[in-house]
Amino acid sequence: MARLAGTSPAVVSYVLNNGPRRVAPATRERVLRAVEQLGYRPNRIAASLRTNRTMSLGLVVPDNTNPYFAELAREIEEVAFETGYALLLGNATDDVDRESAYVQAFLDRCVDGLILIPVHGVVPAAEEIARTGTPWVVLDRLLEGRDAPAQVLSDNQRGGQMATEHLIEHGRKKIACISGPREMRNTSDRVRGWRDALNNAGFDADSGPLREVPLGRFAGREAALDILTRNNDVDAIFVASDEQAVGVFRALTELNLTCPRDIALVSFDGIAASLLTTPSLSTVCQPIGELARIAVTLLLGQRENHASPQGPTVLPVDLVTRGSCGCPETPFSSANSASTPGGKQ
Repeated sequence: MARLAGTSPAVVSYVLNNGPRRVAPATRERVLRAVEQLGYRPNRIAASLRTNRTMSLGLVVPDNTNPYFAELAREIEEVAFETGYALLLGNATDDVDRESAYVQAFLDRCVDGLILIPVHGVVPAAEEIARTGTPWVVLDRLLEGRDAPAQVLSDNQRGGQMATEHLIEHGRKKIACISGPREMRNTSDRVRGWRDALNNAGFDADSGPLREVPLGRFAGREAALDILTRNNDVDAIFVASDEQAVGVFRALTELNLTCPRDIALVSFDGIAASLLTTPSLSTVCQPIGELARIAVTLLLGQRENHASPQGPTVLPVDLVTRGSCGCPETPFSSANSASTPGGKQ
């Protein structure tokens, strides 16, 4: 290649690696023409041995069929791509052992950093990650203990409180809650917010029907059927995830109940599809794009500065009101969907 470009191998290296020395524009053009003519492709494995970087990041999500995690993964990939990194994705399928296996697989591939959305409130592979010195960030979860790395999440408790307060403002008197598993700190914090709102309004939060089930639409359906067949006085439900709320809509249809006339709903996450239900779903929107950006920024910052922030980064949430809570419907348009969190087109 150097011979074809009429220059030295060192100059070719400067062009291919964008440094460390500057190369005259005419010479650079000759080298690039030689690269194209010879069909040269850099050996990234060899380069990683020299630079101690693979320019790759690993992401493990609990369940990639959940639209919230799918949208969050897309945003992370977008930020990683913009910063020159390839993203490797692992789907834990809500299995802690599979989560650990993916972490080990990514460590074996010498990724430059890991972003984990743990299945539960612990990361069994934490010691192994620490042993390798690989930077890592926990996203959408809050881990306890001194060894927790950088953590980025939304204000789940405040979001649960906002949702329930809004249902109370609509005059609802018996507000049930469908949440995720108790060991998941983010959904248990949403339950705390639900309880806070009920207590502050003078209701007995302990008597409010509560079901803690997996974060899926089928589990949401079963939980709603159980609550509504046992409690004839329930007139609203706060649902801890949009995915569960889809199942709640199905349960209402099976019970010949109408939303919001009979049962008002507010859920949590703000996925793009929340605009497509009938009625459209009122939801507490997480700042998905901002969560992704901060997670990647903190991860790369660890690599450069070898330091993690003190304490978790907690981002505010927004309540988007639509038809399911009793608010007026917003006419659907492509502009609305594009402005919905996670609803890029």
